[in-house]
Amino acid sequence: MAKAVFVLALWLCTSLSVLAATPPKHLPTWSELTTDQRQTLAPLAEDWDNFEPDRKRRWIGIAKRYPNMKPDEQARVQRRMQAWAKLTPKERDAARARYKKMEKLPPAKKEGLKEQWEEYNRLPEQERRKLGSTPRKPPTTKAKPPTITSPEQPAPPEAAPAPVPVR
Repeated sequence: MAKAVFVLALWLCTSLSVLAATPPKHLPTWSELTTDQRQTLAPLAEDWDNFEPDRKRRWIGIAKRYPNMKPDEQARVQRRMQAWAKLTPKERDAARARYKKMEKLPPAKKEGLKEQWEEYNRLPEQERRKLGSTPRKPPTTKAKPPTITSPEQPAPPEAAPAPVPVR
């Protein structure tokens, strides 16, 4: 009996070490994708080889389902892929963070946001454009009180504007 347990333990150890040493399934580079996959995923071509394996798997899954999608679904996928590809890495991280935050909202709050989004989408295109182009008001800051100077004391110099970061 002890010999059987020892053999079983030895077999488990060797099996687990072999499994642990097995490299993860190879995911294709851009050039290894099929022509159809490259055509579907074209907006992602520039970044494809830098994607993590999970992201590649998800996009390959979308490319696999793509031919069976209705034309309007295909157009939506293409628009979203193109918009995503145009985002900077910082903007993508921010979008992921917003998505994670939205996922944690209570169902009632999610439903309210969904209704607001549907209401927005029912607006005429011109109204949506107007709303989208309306600049947001910057956060209010307390105004500095006016500086009172005497004729003997010169007015303090104005502060130079902060430099604008360049992308």
